[in-house]
Amino acid sequence: MNNQDLTRRKFLSTSAAGIATAGLASLPLKNVLADDSLKTEEKKGEIIYRTLGKTGIKLPIVSMGVMNAENPGVVEESYKLGVRHFDTAAYYQSGANEEMVGKVIKKLVVRDKVTIATKIFTPDMYGALKPGVTKKIIIDQFDGCLKRLQMDYVDILYLHNVKDNTIMFNDDVQDAFTTIKKSGKARHIGMSTHTYMAKGINEAVKAKIFEVILTAINFTLYDYTELFEAMTKASDAEIGLIAMKTQAGGPRIPNPESLKDYSTETVAKASLKWAMKFDYITTSIPGFDNYEHMRQDFSVASDLEFTENEKKFLNDNSVKLSFGFCRQCEKCLASCPKGVEIPTLMRTHMYARQYSNFQMARATYNEIPYYKSLDVCGNCDNCVAKCSNSVNIPKKISDLKMMYA
Repeated sequence: MNNQDLTRRKFLSTSAAGIATAGLASLPLKNVLADDSLKTEEKKGEIIYRTLGKTGIKLPIVSMGVMNAENPGVVEESYKLGVRHFDTAAYYQSGANEEMVGKVIKKLVVRDKVTIATKIFTPDMYGALKPGVTKKIIIDQFDGCLKRLQMDYVDILYLHNVKDNTIMFNDDVQDAFTTIKKSGKARHIGMSTHTYMAKGINEAVKAKIFEVILTAINFTLYDYTELFEAMTKASDAEIGLIAMKTQAGGPRIPNPESLKDYSTETVAKASLKWAMKFDYITTSIPGFDNYEHMRQDFSVASDLEFTENEKKFLNDNSVKLSFGFCRQCEKCLASCPKGVEIPTLMRTHMYARQYSNFQMARATYNEIPYYKSLDVCGNCDNCVAKCSNSVNIPKKISDLKMMYA
């Protein structure tokens, strides 16, 4: 066992003991700041690179989630600034997002210098998995990705938004992804998870075909011990870890509590630094869509030290509850008498109100069967659904009714 393994286990054992009394971020932040052995070897001012598991790909610790971006100039300038990994998906902006990424990379003539990731729907989005048909759906989807990107291959292809962990073990799904990899059209294959993240990561380790995992991690999940343990297992298995939702679902529009005392820059950079202090996470994909946010986020790539105001923000318990980040644990489902698909509605709310990405919000909402949608809860005068963490479900349901009901 190497020193890095010992460091991780030391962190986890210390964390588990402190959960009961820890305040906002004081659990992981306290340990990260106190234990110098957790800090990545780095020279101040130089871009910090980490290796993506057994893929061998070396990346700056800040990359670009392109989902919300519509200006190709931001993608181009990101490359010039130092970003080397661009994350997109088949259905972002109905395919226009992949097209934009492809055009920029082709214009810059830098395909061999960047790591491109895209994602395709889980096949159960199209109904029941069917032998033979499932494999064809996956391959056809991916061929569409390559066409839009104007590329012969991608560096990472994700099985996206895995909700049912058994899908990772489906013979046709595994056959499709391994076939794509053998063809050379995807150098590496991975999975992304929004729901039951710890369980999803643990199952991905067992599946033994995925080389990369994309998962949500941010300071509001400071007490999600199972998630940290799962990420450690994945790292020990040499699976590369990439972080999304690092800024708790969109702190560019801070809630009233954080706005009182902290600038949007403080909120964004502190959140991103917090996530990247965990050295088993290779890189992050913050979803900036303008030049100011691009520069703020990428500045973290060469400086992970917290300012005093960032420390104050991360340990400010008045901010914790007001962020209301849904960790998609699904514990709320039992509290709704009508069986509404609350976790997916919370993601819809995040995309609409925090990201201002109404197309993504609508696409997410459309995943919900009508008998579990807002149509079902439309006649409820008072929402009784409860979150076991900090999400104000009735308030967000009310917001969504105004938008979609």
